[in-house]
Amino acid sequence: MTLPNHANFKSHFEELLRYALRTLSTTDLGINVEFERPKQISHGDYSCNLAMQLAKPLRQNPRDIATLLINAMPASPHLEKVEVAGAGFINLFLKTASKQQFPRIVLESGKEFGCGNFGAGKKIQVEFVSANPTGPLHVGHGRGAAFGASLANVLTAVGFSVFREYYVNDAGRQMDILAVSTWLRYLELNGKNVLFPTNAYQGEYVRNMAELIYKAHGSHYVRQHELLTVADVASERIKVEDDSEILLDQLIAETKDLLGQDYTYIHNFVLTEQLGDCRNDLMEFGVVFDTWFSEQSLFENGAVARVIELLKQKDCLYQQDGATWFRSSDFGDEKDRVVQRENGQFTYFASDIAYHLNKFQRGFERIINVWGADHHGYISRVKGAMRALTLDSSKLEIALVQFAVLYRDGVKAAMSTRSGEFVTLRELRREVGNDAARFFYLLRKSDQHLDFDLDLAKSQHNDNPVYYVQYAHARVCSVLEQWGENPLILSTADTALLTSDVELSLLQKLIDYPEIVDVAARELSPHLIAFYLRELSAEFHSYYNSSRFLVLETPLRLARLALIASIRQVLVNGLTLLGVSAPDKM
Repeated sequence: MTLPNHANFKSHFEELLRYALRTLSTTDLGINVEFERPKQISHGDYSCNLAMQLAKPLRQNPRDIATLLINAMPASPHLEKVEVAGAGFINLFLKTASKQQFPRIVLESGKEFGCGNFGAGKKIQVEFVSANPTGPLHVGHGRGAAFGASLANVLTAVGFSVFREYYVNDAGRQMDILAVSTWLRYLELNGKNVLFPTNAYQGEYVRNMAELIYKAHGSHYVRQHELLTVADVASERIKVEDDSEILLDQLIAETKDLLGQDYTYIHNFVLTEQLGDCRNDLMEFGVVFDTWFSEQSLFENGAVARVIELLKQKDCLYQQDGATWFRSSDFGDEKDRVVQRENGQFTYFASDIAYHLNKFQRGFERIINVWGADHHGYISRVKGAMRALTLDSSKLEIALVQFAVLYRDGVKAAMSTRSGEFVTLRELRREVGNDAARFFYLLRKSDQHLDFDLDLAKSQHNDNPVYYVQYAHARVCSVLEQWGENPLILSTADTALLTSDVELSLLQKLIDYPEIVDVAARELSPHLIAFYLRELSAEFHSYYNSSRFLVLETPLRLARLALIASIRQVLVNGLTLLGVSAPDKM
């Protein structure tokens, strides 16, 4: 009476019901067989509404259909009974003996428990974070990092070959703004009185980079800043005409002319500094990438020009007002989009098209982009471009992530990158720790708003979810340490002695874990694992407070220790997927 180590009863029961369905209809009705966990024990361990879904296509009473399905189901060594309930629900009751085998399955499987194979080794890319390297990562970026890294871990656990990628926006206007901002601060260090635009990058990190250039090169990069006519009139014109972004673009152009080839040094220096800081910050956060893909490389190797030419050959472009437009409205977008401006420069969208074509050319069978929720409108145009290139746009999936809002002492923290008024991811990690940051970021579905309660994250009581889960692990470790014997013998314990309601409920929670991982992967929802760990910990803490483990009767002692040792293993496995540690002591 065993299941594979990845044991998934839902999949097993789905096979039984699909077999039964084939006896009722030879036509593929395209109906999903779905289960839910009933809230009342009297309604079984699993409940299925398949009969009610079949009522209309089969033109029969759902209760009659449910009876026919039950009678046609093959025998299963794991089913105690199957009943028809209510309007036609099919309620399935697991045999207690099938539940009682799970401590052994968990302990023998170890870190592999919960892993599946529906990914079947398929090559999948997850691109996430991809923040502009124009300043330190802030707490908003941290949520995308925690989500993307955990999602990649979950997809790996279910059998995908996962490739983690960061797209570096190292070409374009934002990098120019950062370079000019740093150079102006550098001029100030050289005693030059310059007007600093209010819409340039204001953070202290800009001054720090200017100081590094000044210490290394002195006045080498000083130019006649009086020639920067835009800067001289900027403040007054911004107030009068509200054209600050236009003036900033003019300032960038004038700075490039003044510095000539030296501008390349300033640009590359600030890029290297910020990209290095970003890489280190993420590594310390437990987030690593297989590659950091350069946007600039798409221009240097001609990929952007080639994809624009390819779209031209497919008659997907047209000229208007001196610019080149992509007919994105023909492919599901709300309007057409510019890919090349009248001055000959390609837009961000043009390089994004080239980048996504590159992803397809690398042979990924699935491509997942983790984007901020403010990019929702961008989905249709990118997918439209893929369809225009006759690529299978269904391979491209977008997971949207709402930025987290940080609260300290009940006050909302600012998040503006250019103003410099933001809380960095590094500051957050130093204050609450990596574990709390990773776990708190996953306490909501990624596309839902998240308020990050800093005070709660730092607390050490049961209201703090990460503390609550880690404390459950530490409690098990403490009991096993008091026991003091070889834990390997627990896999042979007589777990048929686990018969109390709380023990059977905990066994069911162990059974649920592989199913939770499977659903988290299919729905791109690693937050489900965080929810599960909280629930498992709550049931364990209740068990801990109401039961004795180191009882005199050896068989019962070993059975209960096997149960809590398997709980510990599942806590470790789940926390590992989320990038959170499992301390032995707290």
